[in-house]
Amino acid sequence: MTNILNGLRSKKSPEHHRVDETFVDGPGIHRPGVVFVVSIAFIGVFTLWAAIAPDMLNTVMTNVTNWVTSTVGWSYLIVPLFCIGFLLYLACTRYGSIRLGKPEDRPEFSTWAWLAMILSAVMGIGLISYGVAEPISHFMAPPHALADPGTMDAAVRAMQYSFFDWGPHAWAIFGVFGLAIAWSTHRKGRSGLISAMLRPVLGKLVDGWFGKAVDIAAITATLFGTTTSLGLGSSVIDEGMNRIFGTPSGVGTQVVIIVVVTILFTLSALSGVHRGVKYISQTTTVLAIGLAIYVLFFGPTNFISNLFVRSLGQYFGDFLDTSLITPLTADDMQWMQWWTYFMMAWWLSWGAFVGVFLAKISKGRTIRQFVAGVLAVPSLVFFAWFTIFGGTAIKIDMDTNGAVSTATNENINNAFFAMLEGLPLVQITSIAAILLVALFFISGADANTYVLGMLSCKGTMFPRRPVLLVWGIMTGLCAVVLLLAGGLLALQQAALLSALPFTVIIALLGIALLKELRSDPQYQAMHPHIVEVAAVPGPITATPGTEHTGTVTTGTEQMVQSAGNNGGRTADH
Repeated sequence: MTNILNGLRSKKSPEHHRVDETFVDGPGIHRPGVVFVVSIAFIGVFTLWAAIAPDMLNTVMTNVTNWVTSTVGWSYLIVPLFCIGFLLYLACTRYGSIRLGKPEDRPEFSTWAWLAMILSAVMGIGLISYGVAEPISHFMAPPHALADPGTMDAAVRAMQYSFFDWGPHAWAIFGVFGLAIAWSTHRKGRSGLISAMLRPVLGKLVDGWFGKAVDIAAITATLFGTTTSLGLGSSVIDEGMNRIFGTPSGVGTQVVIIVVVTILFTLSALSGVHRGVKYISQTTTVLAIGLAIYVLFFGPTNFISNLFVRSLGQYFGDFLDTSLITPLTADDMQWMQWWTYFMMAWWLSWGAFVGVFLAKISKGRTIRQFVAGVLAVPSLVFFAWFTIFGGTAIKIDMDTNGAVSTATNENINNAFFAMLEGLPLVQITSIAAILLVALFFISGADANTYVLGMLSCKGTMFPRRPVLLVWGIMTGLCAVVLLLAGGLLALQQAALLSALPFTVIIALLGIALLKELRSDPQYQAMHPHIVEVAAVPGPITATPGTEHTGTVTTGTEQMVQSAGNNGGRTADH
């Protein structure tokens, strides 16, 4: 997403802003307030705790994680399913024809450009970290003992559950956040804060500490979601460099990688110059497509195509069963914590982050177009990605008596490179994979710094440089400390727990959005018996060097203009 925010960087800030009024924005207008201070204090105390007493922190987090997953873990399953149903309901009813913006607004991007930017939103580290590791792990130990390990049935189940973790359930979460943010900013003229969108349900509560608590929760979840990605990325780069160049491997190397990347993405965020990140995003997209095409045609093409069709049928045939399966044994619970519960929580933690990006590029789209573009197309592309890389790994594993699974058991970060070793040009493709992760690393973390600055400064599109510096440092520091304290498990537990409040918040977002859609003039025109309620004009952005009453442009227009100039990348799953 960083690339779409060229020129959107942070005078006097109104200390209290009612989110139901037109939001005035511009460089230097909004200073960091209570939300910023409390967020920094909370994350700082947590990080200090991890540094001073890591064993105690691990014990507490493990106990809390066990309690949460055993008592309300089912909420991580119900919420994504609710999001899918909610989006389909909006798309298939008369709500679907309502535009995200004024009725006369039209999309500023062609459909192809818009879909390309959506796909870039979550293409990131996770596609390398999990693109092979998840399918091959499920192939070795089929989820819930639904198949015998190492069989063709296990291969289908492996892809089915990979589709479950990376398909509509994930994108529906992003879709609800994106739709709510787009409606709130483009149609109602509010800031981009999560609390602002809850006014139809919570009323004046969003103006007080409750609203601030919601925004603090959004910041915390976004940061811990990012630190998890930093941990995954550093682990993959570390393992790849060790296999190719023989460099030392371990936590120390991973810490060095995180420190170097933190310096790079923080400098990028502070510079305000995103042309370079634009080119990085274009490079990663081309590199990712090229690598996928290479593996498809140099790998077991026929096996991949047949596995894709069969797994797709299995996924849709067992859709409800898979969506609602809960653990009944201790082994099942441990598996769910490592896979399903964590993955759904990870998406929730990224919801506000990705939602901001989706909202910015979707002004003028109808709700029906938005749902189709966000829910269907990315899911199919991700299904293809996991089948190409995961299916290739499974076929190589079946033909080599477990070469890939053995490497994965030794270190899960070996999985992607072990798969590439079964194909020609392994040195070149392995270097390409490392480069891809590094580029995803930088562009995604840069965007994270900006969004954290925005969320902690009253929703401004112009967070100040000192704020960006603080968030860049905090992100890297938190990732390093948690990695040293408990490794990847600690990062995953932090993401899972920080996402818990959003199992409630996202439901409130859906209710709030539905209430406002029913009172919208465009919907009322289709239902004359409903009393009309006027819409609020779009948010206002003060032109630099003018007063609030001077020349203004809408903040959303400026964001989308920036998007057109810079392409699009956000989160780095």
